[in-house]
Amino acid sequence: MPRFIQPLIAACALAATMAHAAFPERPISIVVPYAPGGAADAVARVLATRMGSKLGTSVIVENKAGASGTIGASFVAKAKADGYTMLYDATPYSINPHLFAKMPYAANALQPLSLVLLAPNALVVKAESPLKNVNDLIAKAKAEPGRINFASGGSGTVQRLAAELFRQKLGLDMVHVPYKSGGPAIADVMGGQVDFMFATVAASYPLVSGGKLRALAVSSPQRSARLPEVPTVAETVIPGYEAYEWNGVLLPAGTPDAISQQLHQAVAEVLKEPEVQQRLADLGAQPVGSTPAEFAAFLKKEDAKWGEVVKKGNIKLD
Repeated sequence: MPRFIQPLIAACALAATMAHAAFPERPISIVVPYAPGGAADAVARVLATRMGSKLGTSVIVENKAGASGTIGASFVAKAKADGYTMLYDATPYSINPHLFAKMPYAANALQPLSLVLLAPNALVVKAESPLKNVNDLIAKAKAEPGRINFASGGSGTVQRLAAELFRQKLGLDMVHVPYKSGGPAIADVMGGQVDFMFATVAASYPLVSGGKLRALAVSSPQRSARLPEVPTVAETVIPGYEAYEWNGVLLPAGTPDAISQQLHQAVAEVLKEPEVQQRLADLGAQPVGSTPAEFAAFLKKEDAKWGEVVKKGNIKLD
């Protein structure tokens, strides 16, 4: 090898090392594949502000909504794997591959960084409902097959699939009533037009505490700190039942390890802040802060669970 080549190689290696060491040199984008104002968007903005202070740069939230979150996820999947574009996604990420005939990005185009939070849903009925507990609901559904209906914010939502998992496990004949979003669905449960719904704890807790809804159960394995007196579906009727709203951060596949580790550390530190933990608790959520490997295992489990529910229920997008 010519002598002048060796210094050139060393210089290139040093430049590459310095480039990684200098990260970040410009603002970072967190893409939220849902509209502004939702729960995922709200948490992403909290995360972005605090990550920015830890990384020494601006972290900007970009909303790229549409197609149940696949537009934003596809944008990040096709972005340069340099750490400057992140995806803040939620439960539909695990559901969409089973609802769409073809996804706009490859299954391995994104790599997990950290599971941010888990949030249970609450099985709610109107406050004046004669259904006082889950067993009342099951008894009525068995006595009147096809007469009990449940609401959701759409076929691709975890609220729909949580109810479908409940229905399938118990062998019940119930009717799904889809809405364009969760707000109108909850309103019709309160009004008695629909019998029940698996609603987010964040959305349902104020209505339960205000006497407008009754919570019969929650969908997490443990009781919700927001609704500690409400039993879980698992402890009541279906051992092992769990259906979460989750949020997590993913990166374009191939992001360098050094950059991925730096971003992961920033997320983990933010989730340990008492103020952030309280903010998530106010939303009925549990902060997590997993390793990439733990998040990958979680996503694999979610994919298998919802894939089976969608297939067994022959669920289609509205």
